[in-house]
Amino acid sequence: MPIKYPEILDLKSSGQIKEWTRQDSMLYALGLGLASDPLDAHELPFVYEKDQKTMPTIAAILVRGLGVTVDALGIDYRLSVHGEQSIIWHTPMPAHGRIRGEGCVLSVFDKGDKGAVVNTETVLIDTETDTPLATVRVTSFARGDGNCGAPRDGAPAPHPMPERAPDKTSSLTTRPDQALLYRLSGDYNPLHADPAAAKAAGFDRPILHGLCTYGLAARAILEAYGDFRPETLKELQARFSAPVFPGDTITFELWKSGTEISFTAHVKARNVTVLKNGRAVIEG
Repeated sequence: MPIKYPEILDLKSSGQIKEWTRQDSMLYALGLGLASDPLDAHELPFVYEKDQKTMPTIAAILVRGLGVTVDALGIDYRLSVHGEQSIIWHTPMPAHGRIRGEGCVLSVFDKGDKGAVVNTETVLIDTETDTPLATVRVTSFARGDGNCGAPRDGAPAPHPMPERAPDKTSSLTTRPDQALLYRLSGDYNPLHADPAAAKAAGFDRPILHGLCTYGLAARAILEAYGDFRPETLKELQARFSAPVFPGDTITFELWKSGTEISFTAHVKARNVTVLKNGRAVIEG
């Protein structure tokens, strides 16, 4: 049965609470491969409590369980694909804290026999100050939920990419065990750890989490244009287009226009694009 439209637009979540510690922020940074050289003075602060920095994309894992869930949406999770991820930061993410989530369904678009596109939003609010830290938006492609009666037109167009050579490129090599470390930040899907589960899903070995690739994009952008200062990253969005395997080298192509950074990510050894239509905003 397809999702129920327009009833799905009334779904909301409110009041769920989550806490995280300095150690959680360090573990998340390690899962992104930061400080693989422990003498790197730019990256060490992300994994060391002295003058600790926090990777802003930790918001993407803190939101888990705080917004409108796949179960609440009525989507067949077995046929659901994480299509896009977007975060807007209203203030820098602290190294530790307590937040609540306020979530809703933004829109649904019907793609007929191909499925449906569902856009959700969750605002992460600091419970101490009652102010928003970040707005997290997720686009899910529900392949089994098309023909639900939602509009077929009007979906936002993907971010246009510059038609010139990139201004900068950055290559980051993932470790063979990176998915095993990243999953300790909260995504325990066996697809990322169990070879048998990966083969059942059509992969010859476990794949890296898409949100890890997304976090690596933030790392590459902060290195290239933010001087490793996480507070400079104001927005980050991207479309997921292919999986990364632990051990892959990801090459990010970056274009700068004022405060806006356009980007794509490729695994050249396999000739695949893993992130596309990427857009970031860097200020400060």
